[in-house]
Amino acid sequence: MTARAITNQIAFRYRSIDSATGITRETAKRLAEQLGVDETQAIHRALHELAVKMLPQYEADDGPLTSVQLRQIKKRVPQGVKRSVRSSLFDSEAA
Repeated sequence: MTARAITNQIAFRYRSIDSATGITRETAKRLAEQLGVDETQAIHRALHELAVKMLPQYEADDGPLTSVQLRQIKKRVPQGVKRSVRSSLFDSEAA
């Protein structure tokens, strides 16, 4: 194993009982078997699901648009043109 691979590892300790803050090795084995993967992959999948749920999935922006940015947007978007959308979902003659 290379020195870099060793530094990218952490110690993982199973709990003696299942709780909200950890699981036993037996539970990890059962979960891995149910998913059809090994224990390491089951842990990675669980951490990935937690990351998607808890962490922002996009970079934070700089906040509200400035007046300069708003003017630039308005220049590129036609202004004063009334548009309507016709839908075939509803029969407008019967209404």
